[in-house]
Amino acid sequence: MTWGSWGKNLTKGEMTGLIDYCVENGITTFDHADIYGGYDNEEAFGNAFFQSSTQRQDLQLISKCGIQYVCNARDNKVKHYDYSREYIVWSAERSLKKLKTDYLDLFLLHRPSPLMQPDEIAEAVLYLQKEGKIREFGVSNFSPSQIALLESAIPVSANQVEFSLTAEKLMFDGTFDDCIIHNRTAMAWSPLGSFFREANKRKKRIKKVLKQLKKKYKANSNQILLAWILKHPSKVHPVVGTTSKERLVASARATEIDLELEEWFSLLVASQGHKVP
Repeated sequence: MTWGSWGKNLTKGEMTGLIDYCVENGITTFDHADIYGGYDNEEAFGNAFFQSSTQRQDLQLISKCGIQYVCNARDNKVKHYDYSREYIVWSAERSLKKLKTDYLDLFLLHRPSPLMQPDEIAEAVLYLQKEGKIREFGVSNFSPSQIALLESAIPVSANQVEFSLTAEKLMFDGTFDDCIIHNRTAMAWSPLGSFFREANKRKKRIKKVLKQLKKKYKANSNQILLAWILKHPSKVHPVVGTTSKERLVASARATEIDLELEEWFSLLVASQGHKVP
């Protein structure tokens, strides 16, 4: 999301270099959505990928559909969601064309719609899978009950949600329980939460605990915050948004940090501002 006009506005050459750098350093999954950059990011990435040295089989591409965004690229009067069979298929095929690939490794519905019809969604997904255009199907920002609604017609293999030390409620509302029970891939967008954006009492409490842990693990704040996510038994995959090569590699090293039980809870207590019940 941050590679294009909604973020760093990288040139094609910069994107190409970043793709190759990521893959060379073991970061092989790229998370897209049709709306990113006002519906422009996928094409920019596809053009950069086309001239990169990376082979398609060496990476995994994720994209999302459903949000009808109000911007110059669409004639929408109001932001809304479209999960008709025709739109899902059209959007997936459009993403393939822009990304210059024959298939998506994972295709997600971006946000739940109160008007979504499981049978119609299933018809579109099964068609895309039969044609080899998508491999796995999942959702983003869905509750367990909304996933159960879809699974009355089609299996759901993943759920990408907002989760971090400062946005931890999904651990307590059944979202990650659902992922564990049904062996769904859990992904977390905005995995660093609001820690670097806010200046408040919560940040001061977290910072105090981080100071001790950074020293012990010889790590930075980002790595400890990611390690906190990685310890959850649902095996959450953080979706890291930085375009900095140094920060990307440093973030990957968070997988080497195994926080002790009381350290994990110390961070949770610092975020919530009270001891656990």
